[in-house]
Amino acid sequence: MSLFTEHELADFKRDGFVKVTGLVEPSLIDRILEYTDGAVAKHVGPIEYESDLGYPGAPDSRDAPGGDTVRRLLKAFGRDPSFTELASHPQIVTRLRQLLGSELVLPLAHHNCVMVKAPCYGTATGWHQDIRYWRFRQPKLVTMLLALSPATETNGCLKVIPGSHVLTLAEDRLDTAEFLREDHPDNQELIHASVPLTMQAGDVAFFHCRTFHAAGSNQNELARKSVLFTYRSSDNPPIAGTRSSMSPELLLHAEE
Repeated sequence: MSLFTEHELADFKRDGFVKVTGLVEPSLIDRILEYTDGAVAKHVGPIEYESDLGYPGAPDSRDAPGGDTVRRLLKAFGRDPSFTELASHPQIVTRLRQLLGSELVLPLAHHNCVMVKAPCYGTATGWHQDIRYWRFRQPKLVTMLLALSPATETNGCLKVIPGSHVLTLAEDRLDTAEFLREDHPDNQELIHASVPLTMQAGDVAFFHCRTFHAAGSNQNELARKSVLFTYRSSDNPPIAGTRSSMSPELLLHAEE
């Protein structure tokens, strides 16, 4: 079974992310895409629409032009066996154990979705940390992002700020929704240092929950699609009474 190299582990520790090319086999990608394309076409819920978010450039309502553009297929894990297979994929799980420990947990309250960045109405996402709305004992979770289709700078690929997972920022550098204020002089150097994570179908990016990231709008003619699952160690439970504790979780036992 393949593992992160020492160089890749050092990259993750320093930068807060690492990408592995060709990690997931085409046959599984095809099965996930077959389900995803059908679910998007038929609007199989639960779904988040672009008009639900209120991001700049998004349709104002479901009744507006583009208002029924799908942004995310929610609760991916229970939708199709292909997602169950992906969540416990040996090539992914073995690497996550290197980052988080031998006994992993897959929370189903956060991410657990298929992202669909549609052309025309697929809006940009500002600079943020995933942990901003999550409530766990420690801010030590890792997200796995699988590219289902090519991700480029023109179709809104993920952009990350290396090393941002270890930063502590003053409150005035964030807006009320905890996005980086792009007009703040101290943030501009950070954003300038960002790098795009261009990917091909089957590539997987692993990133720390405190790594600042963003994504542009889709300027191409085809939708960009990806799957996101987030993992934690078994000794880092959600805080009781918060949204993070309100959904089931999957325990991935260490191999004997």
